[in-house]
Amino acid sequence: MRLKILIRAGAAGLFVSAAGFLSAAEVTLKGVPVGGDLYQTLAGGSLLIEQSSAENAATSQEIVAAAQADYGRLLAVLYDAGYFGPVITIRLDGIDAAAIPAVQAPRQIAHAQITVDTGPQFRFDKARLTPVAAGTDIPEGFARGKTASLSVLKDTVTAGVDGWRAQGHAKATLAAQNLSANHPDRTVSADLRLAPGPKLRFGGLQVAGNKAVRTQRIVDIAGLPVGEVYSPEELRLAAGRLRRTGAFNAVALTEAEQIGPDDTLPVTAQVTESLPRRFGYGAELGTQEGLTLSAFWLHRNFFGGAERLRIAGEISGIGGDSGGEDYSLSARFERPATFNEDTDFYALAKIEQLDEVNFFSRQLDLEAGIERIASEERTYTLGLGLRRAKTRDAFGENRYTLLTLPLSAEFDYRDNPLNATDGFYIKAGVTPFLAISGADNGLRTSVDARAYRTFGTARPVTFALRGQLGSVYGPDLSKAPADYLFYSGGGGTVRGQAYQALGVDLGGGNVTGGRSFVAVSAEARVAVSDSFSVVGFVDGGYVGAEEFYDGTGEWHSGAGLGLRYNTGIGPIRVDVAVPTSGPEAKDNYQVYIGIGQSF
Repeated sequence: MRLKILIRAGAAGLFVSAAGFLSAAEVTLKGVPVGGDLYQTLAGGSLLIEQSSAENAATSQEIVAAAQADYGRLLAVLYDAGYFGPVITIRLDGIDAAAIPAVQAPRQIAHAQITVDTGPQFRFDKARLTPVAAGTDIPEGFARGKTASLSVLKDTVTAGVDGWRAQGHAKATLAAQNLSANHPDRTVSADLRLAPGPKLRFGGLQVAGNKAVRTQRIVDIAGLPVGEVYSPEELRLAAGRLRRTGAFNAVALTEAEQIGPDDTLPVTAQVTESLPRRFGYGAELGTQEGLTLSAFWLHRNFFGGAERLRIAGEISGIGGDSGGEDYSLSARFERPATFNEDTDFYALAKIEQLDEVNFFSRQLDLEAGIERIASEERTYTLGLGLRRAKTRDAFGENRYTLLTLPLSAEFDYRDNPLNATDGFYIKAGVTPFLAISGADNGLRTSVDARAYRTFGTARPVTFALRGQLGSVYGPDLSKAPADYLFYSGGGGTVRGQAYQALGVDLGGGNVTGGRSFVAVSAEARVAVSDSFSVVGFVDGGYVGAEEFYDGTGEWHSGAGLGLRYNTGIGPIRVDVAVPTSGPEAKDNYQVYIGIGQSF
């Protein structure tokens, strides 16, 4: 019996003690105008204020520790705003926080008060930085009469050093600084002196951390211009080239501490290799197109030189009303830095069967070419391909063999390819084809252009526009490759309309694709929370029998609403659309589900 009493008493005592240490202290900030910029900055830098809004109540020891840390944090904020003589007082239930031992905190703290006397704001009287490299962009705030901010001083030194580094002086540094405050005049004089050091050239690139990827291939891919004048931009580009291979989890290019012989600067590439193999899969669902399943297997270092081999398969049209089921199996090989550090080689083979509403095609594609990465935003490709296909459409069955010369240019200036809010994207393709048998010679072109603009911050609204153009020049409809012609309708063109609902009507119930194609789409994406957005959209599409748009073809359109849920891999998309014009549709609405924005 005694044992039970002791246990109960101990448990009760523990409960009271814990409850006493938990506190949801009220915090007030006085001495600066409420709601002003300085007030907001001070509030944002205070641990006490951060604690007061946390879901879990802080213990009294945590409150005392936060209060004592706030002295330094708030002082740094005030110095950065040009207040060099402030007085900060923090009281916890009327007691100066600095006088409370953290290990002997009160049992409970109900109120914390932060009082700030900023004192006068100081401004620059003298603001000098020497020597300055040509083209250096000095912060506007580093000038006489401007607020004497510590962050401005730091940014000025950084800008000065970076200016010299951009001119090849990799070891530029701050040599001396003379800072003095005149309290009666409330001014600060700043005299900063830089030491540019010698102009350096790139030394050899050393490699560390690699195990499976050959060292020479890493050097080739990085493309560091050994012997040329040092440039931080070249360092950044070299690191980017290594990262885009996908063969490395981490890449860091570090400069040697000591200057090498003949004013050279050795550089070391420290890499961490990724696992060489990976696989992935995906699914997309549409009421008309049905279910699409895809999967791939990828090897990131196939021959030990960061080569990529990707084998992918896809089945689409499962359970849909878009003809039959489509199948594809492809293999693509890529070798980075084949001709130079920014030109890759690729080769691909693809077998595909398309069982569409208005045509059937079974084809084999073989292609090899080069991809030129002109910049992080601009990519160009040039290939040579062979296509052999068997098709069946309104004109009957056909077998053809084509020699193709695919060219493309891609410009991607979006802020986020998976969920763009600003910028633009353009991809244009031109494919001349020489008919070896079964068709006529010709040219197929396509353009996909997209633009994005966002307004507002609390509930941002993003307007997205898309335009698509296509043309087949040369053969007439009866001689053109059936799978080169254009249709409109479905998730990739006009939502609300049935998949490939619009083509060229030949009469008698026969429909074929067109030689000219236009599609336009507009969306308004409204964020209702950090995770959810609602979308309103309208799409329109045109297909004509002529080579270029001349108005003799037919238009159709659709409109609808959608919901987006943001995830780490892109938004989950649900769209519901209805047809609004064009040939009579047999379905009243369409539903589209997928990952990523519609465009």
